[in-house]
Amino acid sequence: MITIPGLPFTKDALEPYISSKTLDFHYGKHHNAYVVNTNKLLENHALKDKTLEEIIESTAGDSSQAGLFNNAAQVWNHTFYWNSIKPKGGGQPTGKIADRINKDLGGYDKFVESFQTAGVGQFGSGWAWLVVNKNGKLEVTKTANADTPLAHGLKPVLTMDVWEHAYYLDYQNRRPDYVKSFMENLLNWDFANSNI
Repeated sequence: MITIPGLPFTKDALEPYISSKTLDFHYGKHHNAYVVNTNKLLENHALKDKTLEEIIESTAGDSSQAGLFNNAAQVWNHTFYWNSIKPKGGGQPTGKIADRINKDLGGYDKFVESFQTAGVGQFGSGWAWLVVNKNGKLEVTKTANADTPLAHGLKPVLTMDVWEHAYYLDYQNRRPDYVKSFMENLLNWDFANSNI
Protein backbone atom coordinates (compact mmCIF):
# COMPACT_ATOMS: atom_id res chain seq x y z
CA MET A 1 0.00 0.00 0.00
CA ILE A 2 1.22 3.48 -0.91
CA THR A 3 1.15 5.97 1.97
CA ILE A 4 1.52 9.73 2.12
CA PRO A 5 4.70 10.71 3.96
CA GLY A 6 4.64 13.43 6.57
CA LEU A 7 5.80 16.88 5.54
CA PRO A 8 9.43 17.62 6.48
CA PHE A 9 8.34 20.95 8.02
CA THR A 10 5.29 22.40 9.78
CA LYS A 11 2.46 23.71 7.63
CA ASP A 12 3.23 27.34 8.45
CA ALA A 13 7.01 27.03 8.15
CA LEU A 14 7.19 28.27 4.55
CA GLU A 15 5.24 31.47 5.13
CA PRO A 16 5.10 34.09 3.69
CA TYR A 17 6.33 32.40 0.50
CA ILE A 18 3.92 29.46 0.62
CA SER A 19 0.98 29.75 3.01
CA SER A 20 -0.37 27.11 5.35
CA LYS A 21 -3.66 27.43 3.42
CA THR A 22 -1.87 26.42 0.21
CA LEU A 23 -0.32 23.45 2.02
CA ASP A 24 -3.75 22.43 3.36
CA PHE A 25 -4.94 22.09 -0.23
CA HIS A 26 -1.73 21.07 -1.98
CA TYR A 27 -0.59 18.43 0.50
CA GLY A 28 -3.82 17.65 2.32
CA LYS A 29 -6.08 17.42 -0.73
CA HIS A 30 -4.09 17.09 -3.98
CA HIS A 31 -1.18 14.92 -2.81
CA ASN A 32 -3.47 12.83 -0.65
CA ALA A 33 -5.90 12.29 -3.54
CA TYR A 34 -3.08 10.91 -5.70
CA VAL A 35 -2.23 8.44 -2.91
CA VAL A 36 -5.88 7.35 -2.55
CA ASN A 37 -6.31 6.99 -6.32
CA THR A 38 -3.05 5.05 -6.70
CA ASN A 39 -4.11 2.58 -4.03
CA LYS A 40 -7.54 2.12 -5.67
CA LEU A 41 -5.91 1.46 -9.03
CA LEU A 42 -3.51 -1.04 -7.46
CA GLU A 43 -6.26 -3.21 -5.98
CA ASN A 44 -5.90 -6.65 -7.61
CA HIS A 45 -3.18 -5.24 -9.90
CA ALA A 46 -0.01 -7.19 -10.75
CA LEU A 47 2.07 -4.24 -9.51
CA LYS A 48 0.33 -3.89 -6.14
CA ASP A 49 3.38 -5.00 -4.13
CA LYS A 50 5.91 -2.92 -6.08
CA THR A 51 7.55 0.34 -5.02
CA LEU A 52 6.40 3.66 -6.46
CA GLU A 53 9.53 3.79 -8.60
CA GLU A 54 8.88 0.29 -9.98
CA ILE A 55 5.24 1.17 -10.70
CA ILE A 56 6.29 4.34 -12.54
CA GLU A 57 8.95 2.57 -14.59
CA SER A 58 6.58 -0.32 -15.43
CA THR A 59 3.69 1.88 -16.56
CA ALA A 60 5.53 4.76 -18.30
CA GLY A 61 4.50 5.08 -21.94
CA ASP A 62 1.75 2.43 -21.64
CA SER A 63 -1.50 4.19 -22.57
CA SER A 64 -3.54 1.36 -21.02
CA GLN A 65 -1.89 2.17 -17.66
CA ALA A 66 -2.04 5.99 -17.95
CA GLY A 67 -4.29 6.40 -14.90
CA LEU A 68 -1.96 4.40 -12.66
CA PHE A 69 1.15 6.09 -14.07
CA ASN A 70 -0.29 9.60 -13.61
CA ASN A 71 -1.37 9.04 -10.01
CA ALA A 72 1.74 7.11 -8.93
CA ALA A 73 4.06 9.63 -10.59
CA GLN A 74 2.25 12.50 -8.90
CA VAL A 75 2.66 10.81 -5.50
CA TRP A 76 6.39 10.45 -6.19
CA ASN A 77 6.81 13.95 -7.68
CA HIS A 78 5.05 15.61 -4.75
CA THR A 79 7.06 13.72 -2.13
CA PHE A 80 10.23 14.78 -3.95
CA TYR A 81 8.95 18.38 -4.12
CA TRP A 82 8.35 18.62 -0.34
CA ASN A 83 11.96 17.56 0.17
CA SER A 84 13.19 20.03 -2.46
CA ILE A 85 12.03 22.96 -0.31
CA LYS A 86 12.72 24.09 3.23
CA PRO A 87 12.24 27.11 5.46
CA LYS A 88 15.04 29.67 5.01
CA GLY A 89 16.24 27.90 1.87
CA GLY A 90 17.20 29.28 -1.51
CA GLY A 91 20.07 31.50 -2.45
CA GLN A 92 23.57 30.37 -3.34
CA PRO A 93 24.28 26.63 -3.11
CA THR A 94 27.17 25.19 -1.16
CA GLY A 95 28.98 21.86 -1.23
CA LYS A 96 29.08 19.38 -4.10
CA ILE A 97 26.02 20.84 -5.83
CA ALA A 98 27.69 24.27 -6.07
CA ASP A 99 30.75 22.72 -7.75
CA ARG A 100 28.61 20.71 -10.15
CA ILE A 101 26.46 23.73 -11.08
CA ASN A 102 29.61 25.70 -11.86
CA LYS A 103 31.11 22.86 -13.89
CA ASP A 104 28.04 21.56 -15.73
CA LEU A 105 25.76 24.60 -16.02
CA GLY A 106 28.16 27.53 -16.22
CA GLY A 107 27.53 28.89 -12.73
CA TYR A 108 24.73 29.76 -10.34
CA ASP A 109 23.35 32.70 -12.34
CA LYS A 110 22.98 30.54 -15.46
CA PHE A 111 21.32 27.81 -13.40
CA VAL A 112 18.83 30.34 -11.96
CA GLU A 113 18.04 31.66 -15.44
CA SER A 114 17.54 28.14 -16.85
CA PHE A 115 15.47 26.89 -13.91
CA GLN A 116 13.25 29.97 -13.86
CA THR A 117 12.78 29.72 -17.64
CA ALA A 118 11.82 26.05 -17.32
CA GLY A 119 9.29 26.83 -14.55
CA VAL A 120 7.74 29.91 -16.10
CA GLY A 121 7.86 28.51 -19.63
CA GLN A 122 6.16 25.19 -18.86
CA PHE A 123 2.88 25.51 -20.76
CA GLY A 124 0.02 24.45 -18.51
CA SER A 125 0.71 22.18 -15.55
CA GLY A 126 4.02 20.52 -14.86
CA TRP A 127 7.40 20.57 -13.18
CA ALA A 128 10.85 22.14 -13.50
CA TRP A 129 13.72 19.80 -12.64
CA LEU A 130 17.42 19.76 -11.95
CA VAL A 131 18.56 16.27 -12.97
CA VAL A 132 21.64 14.21 -13.61
CA ASN A 133 21.40 13.22 -17.27
CA LYS A 134 22.50 9.97 -18.89
CA ASN A 135 26.00 11.43 -19.41
CA GLY A 136 26.34 12.08 -15.67
CA LYS A 137 26.04 15.87 -16.01
CA LEU A 138 23.58 18.23 -14.37
CA GLU A 139 20.82 19.46 -16.63
CA VAL A 140 17.72 21.62 -16.22
CA THR A 141 14.59 20.17 -17.76
CA LYS A 142 10.81 20.30 -17.43
CA THR A 143 7.98 17.81 -17.63
CA ALA A 144 4.28 18.26 -18.33
CA ASN A 145 1.46 17.13 -16.07
CA ALA A 146 2.49 14.00 -14.11
CA ASP A 147 5.54 13.11 -16.20
CA THR A 148 8.71 12.58 -14.21
CA PRO A 149 12.43 12.21 -15.02
CA LEU A 150 12.26 8.67 -13.60
CA ALA A 151 10.32 7.67 -16.71
CA HIS A 152 13.20 8.84 -18.91
CA GLY A 153 16.21 7.34 -17.13
CA LEU A 154 17.21 10.63 -15.50
CA LYS A 155 18.14 11.10 -11.83
CA PRO A 156 16.20 13.92 -10.13
CA VAL A 157 18.17 16.31 -7.92
CA LEU A 158 15.59 19.07 -7.23
CA THR A 159 12.13 19.95 -8.48
CA MET A 160 9.70 22.86 -8.53
CA ASP A 161 5.98 22.21 -8.87
CA VAL A 162 4.37 24.64 -11.34
CA TRP A 163 0.86 23.22 -11.30
CA GLU A 164 -1.51 26.05 -10.35
CA HIS A 165 -2.43 24.31 -7.09
CA ALA A 166 1.17 24.87 -5.93
CA TYR A 167 0.89 28.65 -5.97
CA TYR A 168 -2.51 30.02 -7.00
CA LEU A 169 -3.87 30.84 -3.53
CA ASP A 170 -0.73 32.86 -2.77
CA TYR A 171 0.25 34.28 -6.17
CA GLN A 172 -2.90 33.97 -8.33
CA ASN A 173 -1.79 34.05 -11.98
CA ARG A 174 1.70 35.41 -11.17
CA ARG A 175 3.69 32.23 -11.75
CA PRO A 176 6.94 34.19 -12.34
CA ASP A 177 6.64 35.69 -8.83
CA TYR A 178 6.17 32.23 -7.31
CA VAL A 179 9.16 30.90 -9.26
CA LYS A 180 11.40 33.79 -8.17
CA SER A 181 10.32 33.46 -4.54
CA PHE A 182 10.87 29.69 -4.69
CA MET A 183 14.43 30.13 -5.97
CA GLU A 184 15.36 32.87 -3.50
CA ASN A 185 13.73 31.53 -0.33
CA LEU A 186 12.82 27.84 -0.48
CA LEU A 187 15.23 25.68 -2.50
CA ASN A 188 16.73 22.95 -0.31
CA TRP A 189 20.39 22.71 -1.30
CA ASP A 190 21.04 20.13 1.44
CA PHE A 191 18.58 17.81 -0.30
CA ALA A 192 20.23 18.51 -3.66
CA ASN A 193 23.63 17.60 -2.20
CA SER A 194 22.18 14.31 -0.95
CA ASN A 195 21.10 13.47 -4.53
CA ILE A 196 24.46 14.08 -6.23
